[in-house]
Amino acid sequence: MNYLENRKYVIQAIFLVVGIVFACRLFYIQVIDSSYKQAAETNAIKTIIQYPFRGLIYDRNGKLLVQNTPVYDLMVVPKEARNIDTLKLCKLVGLPLEDVRERLKKARTYSYVKPSIFYQKLSTQEFAHIQDNLIDFPGFYINARTARGYPHQSLAHALGYIAEISPKQLEDSTYSGYRSGDYIGKSGIELEYEKYLMGKRGVKYKMVNVRGIEKGAFKEGAYDTLSVAGQNLVSTIDLDLQAYGEYLMNGAKGSVVAIEPETGEVLAYISSPFYDPNLFTGKEYGKNYMELLNEPNKTMFNRPIMASSNPPGSIFKLAQALIALQDGIITPNTGYPCNQSLIKCSHAHAAPTNLSIAIQTSCNPYFYQVFRAMLNRGKSKNTFKDTALGLTDWRDQVTSFGFGTKLGIDLPNEKQGIIASTAMYDRIYGPNRWKFSTIYSLSIGQGELGVTPLQMANFMATIANRGYYITPHIIRSIGEHGEPLPEYQERHYTTVASKHFEPVVDGMAAVVASGTGRNANLSKLGIEVCGKTGTAENPQGKDHAVFVAFAPKVNPKIAIAVYVENAGFGAQSAAPIAGLMIEKYLTDSVSRKPMEKWVLSREYLNID
Repeated sequence: MNYLENRKYVIQAIFLVVGIVFACRLFYIQVIDSSYKQAAETNAIKTIIQYPFRGLIYDRNGKLLVQNTPVYDLMVVPKEARNIDTLKLCKLVGLPLEDVRERLKKARTYSYVKPSIFYQKLSTQEFAHIQDNLIDFPGFYINARTARGYPHQSLAHALGYIAEISPKQLEDSTYSGYRSGDYIGKSGIELEYEKYLMGKRGVKYKMVNVRGIEKGAFKEGAYDTLSVAGQNLVSTIDLDLQAYGEYLMNGAKGSVVAIEPETGEVLAYISSPFYDPNLFTGKEYGKNYMELLNEPNKTMFNRPIMASSNPPGSIFKLAQALIALQDGIITPNTGYPCNQSLIKCSHAHAAPTNLSIAIQTSCNPYFYQVFRAMLNRGKSKNTFKDTALGLTDWRDQVTSFGFGTKLGIDLPNEKQGIIASTAMYDRIYGPNRWKFSTIYSLSIGQGELGVTPLQMANFMATIANRGYYITPHIIRSIGEHGEPLPEYQERHYTTVASKHFEPVVDGMAAVVASGTGRNANLSKLGIEVCGKTGTAENPQGKDHAVFVAFAPKVNPKIAIAVYVENAGFGAQSAAPIAGLMIEKYLTDSVSRKPMEKWVLSREYLNID
């Protein structure tokens, strides 16, 4: 009995303590803490998102590529925006009645109590006009943030753009930190480096009365948080070289990629036709985007990393020569007759008595015979199987140059290209139903080959380095004094020994000095350019012009690939563009004005 009696007192004590706690809390809320009284009187606490400054992007010389410009969004909280004069609102924001109703409906669908964007990207003038009249529209307020701005008109395909996050992205756990109305990188550097550029949102809590007038910070800002700006990026791009390359390519279709061989840093990245990145910054973003997307010349197509189905043409003979040297199929002094019965040559020339001359003259029969010797080595008595074994060995070495694989540039949507394989031909013809005579077009860079312009430029960087490349990249550092990312410092070696590159380099020097690459010759300036022209066959129209090069021959500073669609021979269009850009980069000037005038005339597009 005593036990039960004691237990009764314990329970009574617990209820008494709980009652005292609740009474004290109610007394604090109703009498002492004025914030709740203030909230009751003013009716609402408004949450204001503080958008961070997105990180800036600079070129390699400290020139600003991407900046932030102030814009203003008109926000609405549907619960508070009741019984407003809709016609008066239409007049204030300059929108038709149907549009205003649709925007209000969209806001209610998103949330009845949370703020959402009613009208975005107001200019400073629009902001000032609307702000002065918002007192008549409870539930509406202005939220300031920044948008991207560009003090130039270059590099649109590489920089990319930002846009409002999509509903589909909001459902993805990858974007768990984002909210409706947030802006996010959609392409290019903006997408690839989003996590560094985005920064961190802040928030402010404001007390507002029923008319939407702010009455001060809630609890004196005790719960407010500051936004944290995104990190700045330093790119590898030389803006002056980029702008000059776009100047030369304006009116043509194609690509130019320039790389610093020693570091793998991309100096210029041109996809033509190009567009002004400022088109994607204002209220007309959606309209401009759709116009460019539907443009017949495929302006939005990122050619340097996505044009992967075009054959490399004669520039591929350089890879054939290097592999043949490595495998002992030829020596630098090996000659072959220019036997036109095997395959036609594009122009008449003397018989190539050594490899350098074969490269200089771009002799098709020479490389036909070299390729045949590489594939058919007598490893099998079965001719079909012998070719398949040779092709497998050949392909392993070709891919070591970065062909047929994604190089790993720090841009999204890179394509890997096409390098023929035994599996591919087995699917096309059937096992043991194809041999060298079936696939001989590979010998001169045609047939089942597809390379991107980026891979072509990287190929030149590899030869310039005599056997290795560093993954091409377009961002040098995160932060203005940061270090290069580790993945862009590693050397990737080919299967070809360094000693085999010199005879090929000598042949490339002869191409520019006295061969088809003469339009890129800079010997009068004391610069020895090594290059190779090419013509990529195009079954759907005029052939594409190709020229690849690096300079100087000793201690190279720039490697470049120029690909001009439907321009015929590389000597007439691609070589002059490359030569002018090399001169611009190495001397910071252009002396060959007649050559520049020829390029700008676009007369090469009319030459058959």
